[in-house]
Amino acid sequence: MNIVILGGTGLIGTRLAALLRRAGHQVAAVSPSTGVDSVTGRGLDAALAGAQVVVDVTNSPSFAPEDVLAFFQASTRHLLAAARAAGVQHLVALSVVGAERLPDSGYLRAKLAQEALIAHGGVPFTVLRATQFIEFLGAIADSLTDAGVVHAPAAPLQPVAADDVAATLAEVALAAPLNGRLELGGPQRAPLDALLRRWLPARGDRRSVLTDPTATYFGARLEGDALCTAADARLGRTGLDDWLARAPLAA
Repeated sequence: MNIVILGGTGLIGTRLAALLRRAGHQVAAVSPSTGVDSVTGRGLDAALAGAQVVVDVTNSPSFAPEDVLAFFQASTRHLLAAARAAGVQHLVALSVVGAERLPDSGYLRAKLAQEALIAHGGVPFTVLRATQFIEFLGAIADSLTDAGVVHAPAAPLQPVAADDVAATLAEVALAAPLNGRLELGGPQRAPLDALLRRWLPARGDRRSVLTDPTATYFGARLEGDALCTAADARLGRTGLDDWLARAPLAA
């Protein structure tokens, strides 16, 4: 198949491109660095010419609420227009589990807006909602740090490895469009504060973690299983302990 990956030079895109190429597919991994910018539309028509499947794993460079909303709205509108013109048969987009359950998060509101545009965009589609990536636990800790202490709530997270996300996206991209959503999560749930107490020392980080029920997750208060999958979701194979055991220690 002829497959185009938008955001193809990032964490997920590079893994996905490698998987699809090894399976014998023709893959173009594009991004602004390769001359294709979905926010402005630059290079999109040429990139999608002849494509059967397009996978969108782009992400906003800014998480400020206004910036991230503007990014996903502009990017998705340009992508849909180019996909319709090219006769794309399947548009796959990566989103976030629980996006509708945390309305205080500007980022998740923007992802919902992206999903809505895709659902009404006139291109057969599948949205894969994934839980938070294991690889982003460090950034989550940074966002919760005050005076060298990580203030983390005890609400559960279900982190999933980037390799498992890429593998699931590859399966979805090669299947028929669902014209709907499916979920992917990590194999285990654990309180966020407990996850960070395992992550930080394993990465050589000396910060302490304070359980703080008032701490917010990128501006949103976590309650219950808001960021965990439903019972019928797909589950990745790599848990946090497995990931830490095989991942090189960051410098």
